[in-house]
Amino acid sequence: MRRTARLIGALAGVTLMAACAPAQRPADALPTVPPRTASPSAEPTPAATCSPEGIAITERGVSAAMGLRALGLELVNCGDRPYELRGYPAVALRDADGDPVTVRIIPGAKPITSGFDAPPTRIVLAPGERAGAALIWRNLVTDATVPATNGTELDVAPIAGRPAYPVALSGPIDLGNTGRLGVSAWKRSKPSTDAPTPAVPPSPTTPPVNPL
Repeated sequence: MRRTARLIGALAGVTLMAACAPAQRPADALPTVPPRTASPSAEPTPAATCSPEGIAITERGVSAAMGLRALGLELVNCGDRPYELRGYPAVALRDADGDPVTVRIIPGAKPITSGFDAPPTRIVLAPGERAGAALIWRNLVTDATVPATNGTELDVAPIAGRPAYPVALSGPIDLGNTGRLGVSAWKRSKPSTDAPTPAVPPSPTTPPVNPL
């Protein structure tokens, strides 16, 4: 009996010590790091490829104020021989369905606004040199019975009679129902190594900046 009592006492002591001992905490799990999400970014305007005649034409951005728009065009001689220009870009608009947009092209844009009516001069671009021109229009709706026109695709020939090339636009050419588009003459651009960037629209009280 005494032996049994001692055994029971020993077992009780072990059980009491086990109960009093601090319980082991499970190892803390490593914090879960949520996956990084890529920040949304606008798709860049595709770069123009060099044409068979050794030029590339791109958009240089749009300046806007009080319904008046000015879109810059840039032509670069990406060939290996001099390229001659004299005159105005020959442009054509198409809508979202690819259908031609009827629009009156005004060389110099004088009926639309002033400041873009310098006459054409002869320009000879060496390889790597650039020339600039501008498209000018007003986003006005003067007749509710005439639908507003948006040109979403643009084709540009260096001058009339030469091949035209598609030019990627950063936004539509919103003519309202004016039905007219001004075009300035080509002008030699200053040497620049900067990539084309869209112009920042000025305040509504500021006239549009001449992109040339």
